Amino acid sequence: MKYVDEYRDAALVHKLADAIKRAATRPWTIMEICGGQTHAIVKFGLDDLLPENITLVHGPGCPVCVTSAELIDQAVELTLQHNAILCSFGDMLRVPGNGIDLLTAKARGGDVRIVYSPLDAVGIAKANPTREVVFFAVGFETTAPANAMSVLLAARDAVPNFSILTSHVLVPPAMRALLGSPDNCVQGFLAAGHVCTIMGLDQYGPIARDYRAPIVITGFEPVDILEGILLCVKQLEAGRAEVENAYSRAVRPDGNLHARAIVDQVFEITDRDWRGIGVIPQSGLGVRSLYAAFDAARKFPLTSTASSTPTECISGEIMRGVKKPHDCPAFGTRCKPEHPLGAPMVSSEGACAAYYRYRSRALESVS
Repeated sequence: MKYVDEYRDAALVHKLADAIKRAATRPWTIMEICGGQTHAIVKFGLDDLLPENITLVHGPGCPVCVTSAELIDQAVELTLQHNAILCSFGDMLRVPGNGIDLLTAKARGGDVRIVYSPLDAVGIAKANPTREVVFFAVGFETTAPANAMSVLLAARDAVPNFSILTSHVLVPPAMRALLGSPDNCVQGFLAAGHVCTIMGLDQYGPIARDYRAPIVITGFEPVDILEGILLCVKQLEAGRAEVENAYSRAVRPDGNLHARAIVDQVFEITDRDWRGIGVIPQSGLGVRSLYAAFDAARKFPLTSTASSTPTECISGEIMRGVKKPHDCPAFGTRCKPEHPLGAPMVSSEGACAAYYRYRSRALESVS
């Protein structure tokens, strides 16, 4: 099958792993930003194919995982106190807030609906003109164009009962925050191919230069990831710090200019509170004042609460690459997908969920 089977070719995977072993003469720590990459690494046991001096750590590239508890509380408030129809992707329903999650809110009578596109939520608003409909707009740059389109569609079609609760976060400021933190251990990055498909490469060059950290854009299949690791190791060994595009079949240097224009039309850059990490300046997208009528944060008198995380949950350290899921004493015991302490155990892209699902089978490689 074109563009799937060849990127899971066992012979090529082992060839790349051998090349990494030959290239790596010193210890290096590389972070994959995207949760989808994390799941592929753990599912296929790619880290077990690497030499001992190459350490992979997992970044904050799961949008569900970094959505603050305060925003979960506000989503619950919208449906239980303001009687709004709260539309969301399914992976947000189990994410804990400071109080209850959206699934519990639904059980308590809240009108919480799973949708597969923000445009579906616009359709629900059209079909229910006497009800307020709010779409929980979560994601990185990848989902921002579709969420922006929902606002433009609602504005064009005069759907005044539609709005979005925005929790958009941006990858480059998070990379800077990680590299600039006192406990940083990351020396190079595998950047998320789907984010770069939208935004292009121009924001990554200054990061690589400023922090002397190579950044390689990769895809999500075993061959993609190992090729990205190999390129990153070669840069580290040579003392280079550049941006390389190992996902050129999808990523263009300028990204998707039309999508970027739509995002810029609807959203503006703002500070954002990342769960487990804290506020990162200029790391989020908020709705521009021009479209304030479609911004749930302006439309409703929502309560502001300080975000908190259970003290035994180390999700923040996991998402900063300082620790791994199996370093958490609650992992697999007091913290499971059915009863999560933190968001990384809930999301389909969360590192803890990946380890819980696949780690017992990690030695099963693509062969």
